[in-house]
Amino acid sequence: MIQSAHKHGRNRRVTHTFARAIVCALVAIFLIALTQGKSPAQTQSSVLTTWSVTIVLPPRIMAAHPATLAVFGVDGKLAPGVVVALSNGEGVTTDRTGRAVFMAPAAGDYLIARASGSTVATFVDPAEESSEPQTVTVPPVVSVRDNFWICGPGLRGNAAEDGVTIDGQIAIVLAASPECLMVLPDTNAPPGNASITVDAPGVQWKTDTTLVSLQFDSPNPPLKPGQKSRLTVRVHGSRDRLALAVQNQTPGVMRFLHGDSQEAMTSGGESNAAQVEVQAVTSGDFSFRARVAPEPEAANAARYLRDAAPLAPKESRHAIENMAQKLAHRPQSYQSVRLQLNQITSKTMAGDFKALLDAARASL
Repeated sequence: MIQSAHKHGRNRRVTHTFARAIVCALVAIFLIALTQGKSPAQTQSSVLTTWSVTIVLPPRIMAAHPATLAVFGVDGKLAPGVVVALSNGEGVTTDRTGRAVFMAPAAGDYLIARASGSTVATFVDPAEESSEPQTVTVPPVVSVRDNFWICGPGLRGNAAEDGVTIDGQIAIVLAASPECLMVLPDTNAPPGNASITVDAPGVQWKTDTTLVSLQFDSPNPPLKPGQKSRLTVRVHGSRDRLALAVQNQTPGVMRFLHGDSQEAMTSGGESNAAQVEVQAVTSGDFSFRARVAPEPEAANAARYLRDAAPLAPKESRHAIENMAQKLAHRPQSYQSVRLQLNQITSKTMAGDFKALLDAARASL
């Protein structure tokens, strides 16, 4: 797919591949009209009126080495011509593939990227200390509609030079560094056990994961203002119990009874599903997002919190430092730290400090 987009003569095929693979691929947002008689177009338009983007960075970049980022528009498609400001003072603009290559800063522990409606962070590893990972790592379970990371040796910071296939189907390399890639599977990839092959100049290696498809049932009973109901998320491709991160994106229309950002465990087995208790607040359109929750990485969260502490308001700095120390000494305490982070981030305005807190929260 995308890794060949730079070669002359293949633009038409790549463009067609983008159209097939990207539609609704970045996030699983499902819109259901609470009122009767609304067409799908009417249901969608109310959510797409506010412009925002989603920036995708590799989980780690290497100091003074090339790296690639990607930007998705609110329509879920890779967005060309988006200007992204980097915290090292550099500004880059995404090309026709929706990606941009930049040089990682030579110093500093993290990099922050900013664009319309989005601020995200990633780690900067010193080149003399990172020495490229010697093992290949990938999440054990991956949703076919979500991007995921692959980290391993011999990668290139220019994503166009890295190729990934999943069960022989070409996957889109969205973001890249010499240490890690961010990859989006082909939406037609079948759920189940999957073999991943990664190619970069001079290297090739293989690893495995499990692809799952998340499907949603209509609320039961049907939603009516003031009444409670249940949302059901069904997993295809794995019989294991999985943790799903479910986020309510329209709290003014519908509320989750146990918090608008919560983790739901699936039942496991042949009918592998999880339910979320909800209540309709008012008539209107609602949306929510569900994804496979990543395995907690307490060390990464602690590192982001240490980076965030100097930027914290005076009244919050001590709490941020304590959370970082708690994760460093007691990684198993990540759930209590996550609850604290939820409370702090809900009251924090957008900016670099919140970007680092969000990155810490995502690591848990």
